[in-house]
Order: sequence, then C-alpha cells, then structure tokens
Amino acid sequence: MPIKSRWEEELPNCSLQQWIFGSPSAPLPDRKAFLDADRPDTHFVTFSEYRLLAKRIALGLQAAGLKRGERVLLFSGNSLYFPSVFLGVLMAGGVFTGANPGFVARELAYQLKDSGASFMVAAAASIDIAVEAAAEVGMPASHVFVFDTTIPGQAPVTPPRADTKGTRHWTELLGPAAEAEAFNWVEPEDSRTTTCCLNYSSGTTGVPKGVEISHYNYVSNGAGVIKVTKLAPDYTTAVKRHVGLCFLPMYHAYAQTYFVANFASQGVPVYVMPSFDFVKMLTHIQRFRVTHLVAVPPVLVALTKHPVAKTFDLSSLENVGCGAAPLAAETAAETTRVLGKPDLLVRQGWGMTEVTCTAMTWDPTRLDRTTSAVGEIMPNFSAKLVGADGVEVTKARTPGELLIAGPGVMRGYWRNSKATTETFAVDADGTRWLRTGDVAYVDSYGPGGLFFIVDRIKELIKVKGNQVAPAELEALLLERTDVADVAVVGVTIEGEERPRAYIVRTPGSETSAEEIATWLEKKVSRHKRLRGGVAFTDVIPKNPSGKILRKILREKAKQEGRLTRRWQGCREQGRGVQRQARGGQGKSKGQELIAGEARTLLRKFPGNARPFGQAPSSGRPAIHPMQKSLPLPMAC
Repeated sequence: MPIKSRWEEELPNCSLQQWIFGSPSAPLPDRKAFLDADRPDTHFVTFSEYRLLAKRIALGLQAAGLKRGERVLLFSGNSLYFPSVFLGVLMAGGVFTGANPGFVARELAYQLKDSGASFMVAAAASIDIAVEAAAEVGMPASHVFVFDTTIPGQAPVTPPRADTKGTRHWTELLGPAAEAEAFNWVEPEDSRTTTCCLNYSSGTTGVPKGVEISHYNYVSNGAGVIKVTKLAPDYTTAVKRHVGLCFLPMYHAYAQTYFVANFASQGVPVYVMPSFDFVKMLTHIQRFRVTHLVAVPPVLVALTKHPVAKTFDLSSLENVGCGAAPLAAETAAETTRVLGKPDLLVRQGWGMTEVTCTAMTWDPTRLDRTTSAVGEIMPNFSAKLVGADGVEVTKARTPGELLIAGPGVMRGYWRNSKATTETFAVDADGTRWLRTGDVAYVDSYGPGGLFFIVDRIKELIKVKGNQVAPAELEALLLERTDVADVAVVGVTIEGEERPRAYIVRTPGSETSAEEIATWLEKKVSRHKRLRGGVAFTDVIPKNPSGKILRKILREKAKQEGRLTRRWQGCREQGRGVQRQARGGQGKSKGQELIAGEARTLLRKFPGNARPFGQAPSSGRPAIHPMQKSLPLPMAC
C-alpha cells in the first residue's frame, strides 16, 4: 500500500512564468528581486524588471529564429541576469538547458549535440570553450551569444575578440522595451505535456541524459514547497523579512527551483554570488541579514570546522536546509550549536533531477529533532518501498528501494525511450512509479512518516552533490595503452564521497598514480577528478557475466580509509603539511616529525592511492572543505 502525502494541493495547468508572475501584465512591485552580492547598490533587478527583461529576451530569441520547442543552452555560472535568460527562453516557447560552467569542450559539445540546441548563451570567461564546442557540433558562431554583467542599455563590458569572430553579445537579444511591455508570452496548450527545461543527469551507462521537466512538473514542485512553508504560524509576517543568498549554481535544479522560481513567487529578495567563496558567504549573511541558507553538506562542514565562522554574526539565519548529498547527523547538530540557536532545526531534504528537485518536505510545525531523516512526502506525491525480492514493503523501519509518483516526476529522458522504460514501473491503474535507486525506510508506515535514506542501489558517485558516472571515467581511462582494466568507485573521506580508480596496468608498465590522475584532470570537470586516489591492483573483481563487483572494491576502500584518516590527522596537526610531505624547506623539528609520519603513511597506503588533500604532481592543492572556495553541486 503506497504512502500518500498528508496534503493535496490543486495545481494550475499553466506555464512556469504564469505561476511566478501571474500574467504578462499584472502589476509587480519595484522592490529588488535579485541583487549582485558584491555590488548591491548599483547592480540589481526589481521584480518588474525581472519579468520585463525576460520578455525582451523572449522577443529577441523569436526574432533570431527560435521556434516553439527548440532548445537554448546557457553555459554560465551565476549571474544577476541568469533568471531572466532562463524565463526568457520559456516565454519564447523554447526549452531551457543549462550546462555545467566547469565543462571542458568535449562535455559541452555532447550536451549541445544531445539536446539539439539551436542557440547558446555562454559566459565571457568560457567563450573559448563554447566556440570550440559549437564548432564541433556545427552550430554557427552567430548563434553563440557572449554573456556577461553588462547592464542592459549600457555599453558591453566584454570587448569583441578577433578569435571569437561571428559571436554576438547577449544584449543583442534584447527586444525593444516598449514591445516587450505589450508582449504576451507563449502559454502551453497543456503544461503537463510541454517540456520547459532539460536538466542533465548522469546515468550508470556513463552517458548524461536529458531529464525532461514540464511546466507542470516545475509548478507542482514550487507549489508544494510553498504550501508547506505557509504552514508556519507566523508565515505572513515572516516572509516580509525573508532574505535569500544564492551561491548554488543556477543551472542546477536545486538553485533553479528555489531562487529562480520559488523565492520570486513569494517576493523574497535574493543576493546572488557569481561563485562560491566561504568567507564572502559569511560576510554576506552578516551584512544582508540573510534568513534562509540553502546549502549543501560541504558548506555546513566548513561552517562547523572553520574557525573564521565564529567571527561573524550569523544570528539572522532562521532556516537552514541542506540537499544534493547526504548530510551527517553530527554535522547538522554541530551547525545548530555553532550558530548558537538551539531552536533552529537544520533540515536535510531528498530529491533527484528526475523529480524536478525534491519529493520530501518538512512541516515547520513539526519540532522533531531527528537530523538524519530527509522528511516526509511532498504534497500530491506518493511513495512506496520495494524489497530486493520485488515485494512491496509495508512495515515501518524495513528498508526497500524508494519509488516515487507524483506531479513533479519527469516526463522521461530526452530521446531515450529505453532508459525511460527501465526507470519507471507502471501499475495496473497506469500510475508511473519512478525507481530512484535509493534504499530507504520509513519510521512510521503511513502519511507523515519520516523517510531515512540508507543506501544507494545505483552505482553513481555523488561528489559534493554532483553525479559522477563510474562508466564515463572508466571509458576515458581505458583509452590509455598502459591501463589494461579499471574500475571506479566512490570512497568516503571526511564524510564526503570521492572517485577512486582501481587500475590493472598493462604488463611492463611503470605508470604512476600521479601521472594517471593528472592526465584525467585535463579531460573532465573538477568534480570528476580522482580525488579519492588511484590504486593499482592485479585484477578487477567481476561476476561471470563481466559486471564489475563494485561492492568488493568499496569494502576494500573502507579498509584503506583507515590509513587515509590517519594521514588526514597528521595533516591537521601542522600547517602546510602537504608542502612539507613533498620535501618543503624551513620546517621546525615538530613539523619534521609530522611530515615524516605523513610520508610513512603514504608508503603504507595500499595500492599507492593518493590520499584526499595531497597535491597532485602539478603542485596544485586538492580541494579541501576548509578552503574558502568549494566546488558546489551541479546535479541533484
């Protein structure tokens, strides 16, 4: 018997832009909707300007030749104008798809080709990659627009370049303001069957798949989140003082739903950070009296461990939510302690790109202090658990694969009917159940029961919320002649998952772990790098049919993890131990002892795997949660 949500919400059959703004001409406040966190006094967009700018972009796209249903790809980090580009594509009748700004040309070209994008808007800082990828898929340079912080109506801040000849500045897409005022956006005939965006999600095959999210999916997600938010007794008063801070990447479903749609629908101003910087985040929270922290686990880990956090006034925070990856109960509890607000409940959620963003929620009137649960079922959703034997679980605290049904569940995978069919189970009554690949249990079987995620059936590795498909990395590594066989698994280091490659070298090869890791760095995004190390082994465990037995390797990694933690302990005892372990000069006697112990542990480390935190041979330090800048999640 499926578990249904405690709430039902009637959903409008309308576009996402209609849900946010009400109509193309309904009065909107001149209050600030988005503000550049570094320059809030001069760089901002009001709610009325938000809609008008999106309408101008829609006019420009239509004039450029965009037809209904065609795709527009945005390749950029956060920007004050990102939300308007997103909605401008939808208003023009197009489909938005956002690409990871950390992509290399190969990865970007794949998404351009798979989505069949007609136009691309690319950040000025990444225009070289964009032009290369566009050329690879045959996209005309005139269909590539350079995106920057130029205020509409002013001269472009990015001067034209000879090597990007043919590209155009994004402000050339802006239709006349007077025409935009009277422009009526394209409203879908049926929002249930009209795709508004393609958010890409990696699959176990290693090939990223476009997740088709309809206008109805998007609206249902926002309406459900806001319905539960409004259950707070003081909501009407509190929402007037709410302030958001966006450092999560806006191309990602997590930030899209919260900052582009939900906060705007509630009239909540959002300060936008172009990229994440830990100290700046703290500064902005203090300066702008931010009330809502929409975060991911690495941010909260840094908040609890970095001594600089204690020097800031973070008392304005009223709500701390965490998603994209599992949050340790200890981290949640420590966050509450560090903030000095015993009544503040740090809540983690659960979601997937395939459910638009989230399918779990927390009733604000529920004061349950359980920190390891991910909440209860969202309004209009249902869930069920299925055991390994295929039989539905109907008892509390009994694990099974989590299946989700509801209005936020994707239409399917873009042009991939096989993957879509494999991902859904269909009941006799036609109900489509999304197989999530996560193993969960519920503390009380029935409406209101809290769900706990305990394992993952799928082989995906989650690095700071980014999905990494082992098969993709394995295919790349097998291109090397010195790699005979390989398996990539996730290893947990300091509470965070990292990719580790177990490699069988070809006979006679003397290739080092450092050489392989450095080679791969140039071919993949940062979150796909082998931060968990490279380990050499004699054989990759497989079953008779040739499937890699990753569970065996994960168990092996756990044993190796003990040495990793000892190494990390040495690292934390002395500043600069990374440099010292590589033979740095000018060390004190105590530092020499620490560096010596680190070298000993490195020699003992099984398979010559490089521990997390040690610099690669290039001399660049690996990312560590205590650094001020952290790579943030790119996909649910």
